[in-house]
Amino acid sequence: MEKAADPKGVCLVIGAGDGLGGAIAKAFARDGHPVCITRRARNLDQLEALAVEIRAQGGIAHSFGVDARTEADMTALFDDIEARIGPLEVVVFNIGANVRFGLVETTARVFTKVWEMACFAGFLAGREAARVMGPRGHGSILFTGATASLRGREGFAAFAAAKAGLRAIAQSAARELGPKGIHVAHVVVDGAIDGVFTRSNRADVETLLSDDRILKPDQIAANYVWLHGQQRSAWTHELDLRPWTERW
Repeated sequence: MEKAADPKGVCLVIGAGDGLGGAIAKAFARDGHPVCITRRARNLDQLEALAVEIRAQGGIAHSFGVDARTEADMTALFDDIEARIGPLEVVVFNIGANVRFGLVETTARVFTKVWEMACFAGFLAGREAARVMGPRGHGSILFTGATASLRGREGFAAFAAAKAGLRAIAQSAARELGPKGIHVAHVVVDGAIDGVFTRSNRADVETLLSDDRILKPDQIAANYVWLHGQQRSAWTHELDLRPWTERW
């Protein structure tokens, strides 16, 4: 792979699936950024299909099979992108790990795995992004949050703990990196998102879509591009997005 010459710099989406992550990657590609997308190696075929789709639409895309919970893998990923593709300008952490278990049914293994995916991996992503962006004095680090980032609910102790921890990481990073010219933002996505997960658990998605009562990935993704484009005299740190009928 050759280095991208695009002056906007590279966008890395960690956790690019068929829903929001894919929409974010496509949105930044349409905005002129070469995009790098990651998922676990076992999902590499699906990831490459997304990269092919982005290229077919005229964008630049590279796929990487990476375990975002592994420090060595993450460090190597950032070094590889910087060396072979171009300087990272935007890093989006979008791993969800939304699972539901009652408190008594939540094993130590479940809790640890959810925390590793939704919180620890986010710390690694933010740290590595700061490492490469810091000397340049610019760039954006964007974290995807959820309703659970703000409050826990029954059945979601592990998920809420992880997402609340990720929010705290984003806040700490913003206070440390903002004065260095790096924009850190946390997006609270409050509500069901149209995608494979939601469609496999609900039969009324098409009805909800027709009346804008469910979050649409493309509309969420547009806000990530907007956040990155903000001028530093008026940066948003936390943004919440929800359908007009969502109770909050």
